[in-house]
Amino acid sequence: MKQSAQVARRHEWLTVAFMITIMTSAPARAQLSDVSPPTDTSQTDQNDPPPPESMFPRLKDTRFWLSGQANFIFQTHPPFEAKYSGKNSLNPRYEKATSRVLTLYTGVRLNDSTELLLDVEEAGGAALSTGLGLAGFTNLDIVRNPLLSKAPYVARGMFHKVIALSDDKVENQRSFLSLFDQLPRRRLEIRVGKFSMVDFFDVNSVGSDTHFQFTNWTIDDNGAYDYAADTRGYTVGATADYEDRNWGFRFAETLMPKLANGIDLVWQPWKAHAENFEFELRRGLIAKKSGIIRLLGYTNYANMGIYRDAVARFEAGIDPVPDITAHPWRTTRKYGFGVNAEQTLTRNLAAFGRWGWDNGKTESFAYTEVDMTISGGLGFYGAKWHRKQDRAGVAFVTNGIKKDHQNYLTHGGYGFLIGDGALTYGRENILESYYTAHVWRGIYVAPGV
Repeated sequence: MKQSAQVARRHEWLTVAFMITIMTSAPARAQLSDVSPPTDTSQTDQNDPPPPESMFPRLKDTRFWLSGQANFIFQTHPPFEAKYSGKNSLNPRYEKATSRVLTLYTGVRLNDSTELLLDVEEAGGAALSTGLGLAGFTNLDIVRNPLLSKAPYVARGMFHKVIALSDDKVENQRSFLSLFDQLPRRRLEIRVGKFSMVDFFDVNSVGSDTHFQFTNWTIDDNGAYDYAADTRGYTVGATADYEDRNWGFRFAETLMPKLANGIDLVWQPWKAHAENFEFELRRGLIAKKSGIIRLLGYTNYANMGIYRDAVARFEAGIDPVPDITAHPWRTTRKYGFGVNAEQTLTRNLAAFGRWGWDNGKTESFAYTEVDMTISGGLGFYGAKWHRKQDRAGVAFVTNGIKKDHQNYLTHGGYGFLIGDGALTYGRENILESYYTAHVWRGIYVAPGV
């Protein structure tokens, strides 16, 4: 196959891109680093510093939550040689682009076990090459449909119920996803509404947060995890999460989009839906060092094309080029698995790794065009150099696609992100690093390469 090598070869140039992220929030906290269930031992052995004074005063009444975050990412890449370019190619000329995400987080705790959460978001700006040409794209904040309305929208709106299964309590770090100060050690948590799957699945404290950590799609998330989502990254459904002392198990039933990378969801779950499972074991691989291992599985049912069928129609002269969307409505199945691990190494250093695989026969539909991935990286905490609010990281990911997917692209087919059909197949190999510096009262600046 020839297509993905263009993606991989071009990415060697893109890894020198320079990124700056500026964030303001009140209170200023990492978006996702606090969502893992509370335990007797922390995820990492470093001291998690208290958040700095925020730009705006915090609410004193813990029944309510009101905070905001503004995230701006500027990226650029130098020109590079390309023998030709197609409609899904990364632009070989010099580019620069700036994206923004503005989010208002709100919540109210109705009683000791029930809360309502509502977030409103606005996303805009632009992406390098309009977000095309790479499966492991460089900016997870960009909306992959440049024609989408820039008006504010409801990002999350959910009902959260905690059912106690034990009398003893554990401390809980309050965040926009959970307002409780304490939770039962053994419990069942139910969430119903609109949310992002990666709010609760495939999360780790070292590489899951585009606003304070890495920005690459396949480093912050498992590239082979084609999780149910519209083009903005959200879906509607329900989750059930059982938590015990050292382990947990969560399940989600959610809606799927009508089209690949589409904004509209299918509201008839018997036509399209997704099941997600994750088992979490909170136990380190190194003696006396904390760590977590998560095992993920998912199954999607949606109007997805089959790569082999699209190539067969092309070879039979039915379609001028392979077209994964050229079929009547039919519900097909896609499934995959993942492993997500994080491990404390020293007081101010932690590591993470991911492995992902999907069946590779069914259309990439909701996240990105990756069928197999391996990633790993390190997170450094600034207390070591007397900058308690700072952090730094470096990570590597290698992405690939399966044979049927390769054949579809080499015959001239297009996905929603990649597809030129001329170069020899090769994996995407991506290296990313960042340094996030706290400047003043919840404002952070983060250069990255």
